[in-house]
Amino acid sequence: MELSERMKKLPPYIFAELEKAMIQKKKEGVDLISLSIGDPDLPPPEFFIQALRDEVLNPDNHKYSFSQGERDFREAVVDWYGKRFSVELDPEEDVIALIGAKEGIANISRAFIDPGDRVLVPDPSYPVYANGSTILSDGVPVFMPLDADNGFKPCLDDFVDQKAKMMFLNYPNNPTAAVADMDYLREIVDFALENDVILCYDNSYSEITFDGYRAPSIMEVEGAKDVAIEFHSCSKTFNITGGRIGFAVGNPRLIQGLTKVKAQIDSGPPIYIQRAAKTALDSYNGDGYSEHVDLMNSIYAERRDVLYNTLRSMGYGCPKPKATFYLWVDCGRDSMEFAKSMLDIGVVVTPGIGFGEHYRNHVRFSITRPKEDIERACRRMEEEL
Repeated sequence: MELSERMKKLPPYIFAELEKAMIQKKKEGVDLISLSIGDPDLPPPEFFIQALRDEVLNPDNHKYSFSQGERDFREAVVDWYGKRFSVELDPEEDVIALIGAKEGIANISRAFIDPGDRVLVPDPSYPVYANGSTILSDGVPVFMPLDADNGFKPCLDDFVDQKAKMMFLNYPNNPTAAVADMDYLREIVDFALENDVILCYDNSYSEITFDGYRAPSIMEVEGAKDVAIEFHSCSKTFNITGGRIGFAVGNPRLIQGLTKVKAQIDSGPPIYIQRAAKTALDSYNGDGYSEHVDLMNSIYAERRDVLYNTLRSMGYGCPKPKATFYLWVDCGRDSMEFAKSMLDIGVVVTPGIGFGEHYRNHVRFSITRPKEDIERACRRMEEEL
């Protein structure tokens, strides 16, 4: 039973060796503190839990949904975009419900990429852009190094001649935690318009921000709707990664294409999840703020400061993040070797090589653990590294 040729093109799973080492450490009784995975430890807000209870008890909510999602959920997305970004959208033409942003990102290429089409992918980046979306649609990833001197942003002028059909970008960024302002978003949109490139903008971390920074939407840029689709997730905003509910907004043709793909492979997220997520989105006030998000971010900010201050005191290069729950750290040597040395002291981090080739000497720390665990991990690093 041979794997398909597209499957054979996927890069090796570089974390397999690290996972084996983790399993061995656990067998040895090592207390592992994982500062690796981006899975929130904070609970969902009570208003989401209560709404989910209510919606699950409604028998009508256990039927098939629509491939594009329920109308009331899409209307909630439109209202949220209006409050949060002052962007006007049409719930029929411009919005689609997703089984998490990851699903939409993977499927957008199925709708628009033909074999051999070139897709611009940041390096480093969320592996789904290159693998689950581009390669599994028989596209060819063209990697754009994120320039540290340019705030971990690609120099777009270097890729004018690539004749790419699609481009992925993501700010606030995973794994670097870099952010983008409106001036750079205008550059992105201008590049896509001038080069006839479909712009796929992953804005899943827009709500995890600190120190007065608020992430913009690509849809705020004039002309973006002519060329772009923006992916969002309720996972990080409301701590419901397992709920698998997200959405995409943007160019109607892109929304139609994604809907056609989904019509062939799924029936949309469960109705009860969509309706509970609607309640969550509705919790934002008219000025685009949420008490839940403010409290959550204050907790993350405190954790960030503990880890950041420790890493800096130990001499590691690390920008202080204004967004996401990640710290992108120059460990000064091969990231896999560093990650293994961290395992020896019972701390799990993600090697940068897992996100691309250009930052092999970086690792990603996550702050999705209680402050006490982060403090324990910091003491281990200070004492044993």
